[in-house]
Amino acid sequence: MKSIVCVEPGRFEMKEVPVPVLGPEEALVRILRVGICGTDLHAYRGKQPYFEYPRVLGHELSGEIVEINGQDPDLAPGDQVCVIPYVHCGECIACRSGKTNCCTRMSVMGVHQDGGMREYMTVPLRHLVKTEGLAPEQAAIVECLCIGAHAVRVADARPGSWVMIIGAGPIGLGAMRLAKLAGARVIAMDINEERLRFCKQWASVDETVTAGQEALAAVEKITGGDFPVAVIDATGNSGSMEQALHFVAHGGRLVYVGLVKSDITFHDPDFHKREMAIMGSRNAMREDFLDVIEAIRTGKIDTDSFITHRAGFADMIGQYEEWLRPESGVIKAIVEL
Repeated sequence: MKSIVCVEPGRFEMKEVPVPVLGPEEALVRILRVGICGTDLHAYRGKQPYFEYPRVLGHELSGEIVEINGQDPDLAPGDQVCVIPYVHCGECIACRSGKTNCCTRMSVMGVHQDGGMREYMTVPLRHLVKTEGLAPEQAAIVECLCIGAHAVRVADARPGSWVMIIGAGPIGLGAMRLAKLAGARVIAMDINEERLRFCKQWASVDETVTAGQEALAAVEKITGGDFPVAVIDATGNSGSMEQALHFVAHGGRLVYVGLVKSDITFHDPDFHKREMAIMGSRNAMREDFLDVIEAIRTGKIDTDSFITHRAGFADMIGQYEEWLRPESGVIKAIVEL
């Protein structure tokens, strides 16, 4: 079978490799679509934490079960599935408390182990979710949207409350839409005016704010002086993450879903006086996958305009550099096998 390998930063190679052999409680999955994520782009640039080369990228995956070695009453050959790519140990303190998304021995497909940029892969049965009623490309973006869904869950976004999401990339957009579906009043903030218009159109946010010197006053005015009870920073930018604290209401929450390879610092009195919580949001849970699949299936999430670029498997290497350019307008790129 064919596999695309990131052999070193800035270089992919197409290789011929054997079809993987099934292990116990695994399924052999024929990959149908692969979503391109910010993690993949950072890895290609050599800027992704926890990463080693060579690596097969790809963790936003949809496929079809070819063969099963084990027992799962909900899965059968021929089923279309998406993949939960966060392989947890099941034994550590996080797993024992039900927080498998932040397992102490976490191994993420496409990051810590080889992912799905190949024709076939084996996946533990517990990491597959049926996507009946979804098109293959819809199933491939479920994982991306789940990252935002989990951040909204961590932020405890409640009906009628003001929630601000900073960063209008795919993760931020997903958080905006899921916060709206949770009933929150949503403010979108970004430096890109075109992206902010897309936030209004696609996520139905209530307000948009352009990042910059006037942003704090604008958010204060929108919220009647209260500021948002939850702020989710999805930028992966250390400067934005440090400034995000100033937008949080007293008694509120700041959730970092974006990951940055540096230290984050802030002025303690500004933090302390708010008695605020600062939290990280890592990966997602199975319930996030089920919620997002249902939202897509019922038409509450517009997948058509979210997926902006496509490439065939044989053409992906030649397209990748273009997807790195902001002026290309990529929101979500999909590789079709």
